[in-house]
This record gives sequence, structure tokens and C-alpha cells, in this order.
Amino acid sequence: MRNFVWAGVAWAVVAVGARAEDKKPAGGDDKGVSLAKVKKLIGTWVAEDDKGQPTETVVSVFKLTAAGSAVQETIFPGQPHEMVSVYHMDGKDLVMTHYCAAGNQPKMKVDPKGKDNELKFVFAGGSNLDPAKDMHMHEGSISWTDDDHIVWSWQGYMDGKPVKDHAISMKLVRKKAK
Repeated sequence: MRNFVWAGVAWAVVAVGARAEDKKPAGGDDKGVSLAKVKKLIGTWVAEDDKGQPTETVVSVFKLTAAGSAVQETIFPGQPHEMVSVYHMDGKDLVMTHYCAAGNQPKMKVDPKGKDNELKFVFAGGSNLDPAKDMHMHEGSISWTDDDHIVWSWQGYMDGKPVKDHAISMKLVRKKAK
């Protein structure tokens, strides 16, 4: 009897997952500001050197999670300052929560007025931080040069304003499978 109950539960989970796949999240605006744009980033991204060539330094790994309803980015994987950002739709808005090495979790939302080849994130709240005084990631962008090259830029704030030494902008190249 117990096996029958567990089989029924498993079947229900699969059925709910299949129904969830049928109901795609709300889409975004006419510029395509949606999770589909972030899904194009799935893969491993390495730093580009000064000659425009890929290095072995893994900066970011994007993967699909939560039955396709979110994209998880692991930043500086395996490093002492490893961090995670999770991208998902909130109604018609693409949002991202950044789980920072600083111990706070800023939430950002895509500015729908951004360029077609860019996702520009603006601060939309967070936890474990007071944006008027605490250091936190406040804004950023991901810009596509092409499908295999992006510019990844983020800006930290403290005391309500940008902090020069807490800004990062890197050219990243999609790591190709060997």
C-alpha cells in the first residue's frame, strides 16, 4: 500500500510539472525583456584576455533550475567569494536576487527601456541591507556582443552612492565544449 501511495505522489508531481511547463511565465515587453533572454546565457563563461581570447578563468556559470522557471548564475564558482544570482519573472518583470558574499541579498529589476542587446538591472530592494548606508550591489548590466560574447558589469553602492572600487566590468566568452 505504501508503494502505491508513493507512486501516486510521484505521478502527481510529474503531472503538475507538465502543466507548469504548459503555462509559460508572463513574457515582458515588446523588446523581449523576459526570462528567455537570460536562458540564452546558459553555459560557462570565462574571462576574455586583452587580445580578445578566452582564458581558463571561469567567471560565471548559468544553469536552468526550478523546472525551467528560473536561471541560476554562480559567480566565481569554487572561489572563497563565490556568489549566486537567481533570475526569474515576477509578473511581467524580469527580476534578479543576488546572494552576495557580503551577506546581503539585493533584488534588481530589468529596466524595460533598455537596449535590445542589453539587460540593465536597477535596484528594487533587498534583505539584510539598508541601501542608504550599507555596501551592496545596486545596479548592473549584461550586454551581448553576440551569442558567445557578453560584457558583464555591476556597481556596488555605499552611503547611497556608487563606490569606485566596487565596480566590475568584464568581457566574457562562452566556454566551448571540447
